Amino acid sequence: MERRLAAILAADVVGFSALMERDEAGTYERLVAGRKELFEPEIARHHGRIFKLMGDGLLAEFGSVVDAVECAVSLQRRLAERNVSVSEAERIRVRIGVNLGEVIVEGDDRYGEGVNIATRLEQLAEAGDIYVSGKVAKEVERRLAFGFESMGDQKVKNISELVPVYRIKFDGDVPARLAAGSPSGEHLKTLGEQKPSIAVLPFTNMSGDPEQQYFSDGITEDIITELSRFRELMVVSRTSSFAFRGKAASIAEVARKLGVQYIVEGSIRKSGNRLRITAQLIDAKGDEHIWAERYDRELEDIFALQDDVVHRVTSTLVGRLEHQRQERTKRQSRSELRAYDIYLRAREYFFQWSADDNRKAAELLETAIEIEPNYAAALALLSEVYLRDWLNGWSTDPQKDLLNSYRMAATAVELDDADSRTHTSMGMVYLFGHEPDRAKYHLETALRLNPNDARVLVYHSRHAVFDGKPELGAEMIEVRCSSTHSENTTGTLD
Repeated sequence: MERRLAAILAADVVGFSALMERDEAGTYERLVAGRKELFEPEIARHHGRIFKLMGDGLLAEFGSVVDAVECAVSLQRRLAERNVSVSEAERIRVRIGVNLGEVIVEGDDRYGEGVNIATRLEQLAEAGDIYVSGKVAKEVERRLAFGFESMGDQKVKNISELVPVYRIKFDGDVPARLAAGSPSGEHLKTLGEQKPSIAVLPFTNMSGDPEQQYFSDGITEDIITELSRFRELMVVSRTSSFAFRGKAASIAEVARKLGVQYIVEGSIRKSGNRLRITAQLIDAKGDEHIWAERYDRELEDIFALQDDVVHRVTSTLVGRLEHQRQERTKRQSRSELRAYDIYLRAREYFFQWSADDNRKAAELLETAIEIEPNYAAALALLSEVYLRDWLNGWSTDPQKDLLNSYRMAATAVELDDADSRTHTSMGMVYLFGHEPDRAKYHLETALRLNPNDARVLVYHSRHAVFDGKPELGAEMIEVRCSSTHSENTTGTLD
């Protein structure tokens, strides 16, 4: 008897008998279409395999519990999208259970407690919900950005021990809620307003050398990116924060215009291989300095320093986040530091939006990659540089640039699939390469990894337009603008 550990997904249609009674032929056609067009390809895309069909339900096996959970969430989201254009009486709603456990292998079929608990979890769930066992929640809670709501220890049929049950909370994700028809995104705005809101202003370049501005901007953007990884914080985008560079405005005024409670500001002085960075966290409502720090470090410590600033801000605002803070990649060698410095210079050119600046960015990024061939962020940005050349007609060999854009993005994702930047680049390539399903997968992954990234949401909106849903695309942008309360975000994102 062969046994193995597997993640099992169980799904069935809620109220199937009533649907069949009202419209037997139509319900059957919609069920088969949904299975062939949605469930089978989505499960296959997440490296799963359906091993049993049961009328209105199915069982699927996955080698990875992360793949199983991501597949379950994607199925519910896409089913919600399909239901938008269907009348209430014809909508097919599904409940899903996911368990991680040992299964008995018998040919193409699977048996055992691993399967039984998944089935029981599915039976406990409500329409549109995903219930998972405690084993699943424990395994994926720090690897995925979804929340988990405890439903308590449940007694389920034919299982002697109580089963800890959790419901996946994925309804705060912007595209899913919009697709489900949330009116004008009001629910999302409320969610955003309940979170601590924060803006990171451009750190002042105190080096006395205007050429070093790229370095200060790069450090600021990295801090914004890292803070944005935390779903418990509402972080204003780089575009909105950088609009206040060099402007004479009080902290209270900046906070009011950006619609945030907290402000991070600071300065950077770079001299040779030495750095002095000051940073402070301010509660704008109470005009109170919550935390301030000065760092005198060697350049080699820049990544540890960034991590410390991010850690201090997040742990001060939301203490429970401390244990969730993601491990940062340790890049300590001199060659890596040189590549990072070149990457920051390239990023500065990239944001200038001209053919000449794009060429300079490409040259610098190619140099950075020569120094560090596995530099995923540099590869992702170079992919966008090539894609921009192709989109704007700046290329002398469009097909070559488009192919290079794909190659760079694919390599970046392979090197670091936990970085939202790599998935954003890959999603953009697929989006403009007219492969909407693959684009959607990578853009949704990017948003999960970095839920406050305005650029990702912009490309989600473009995907909606490409998919024939311009109203949905416009609503996504409106929600983002409303959540940041920025007076200048709309024009910049556009």
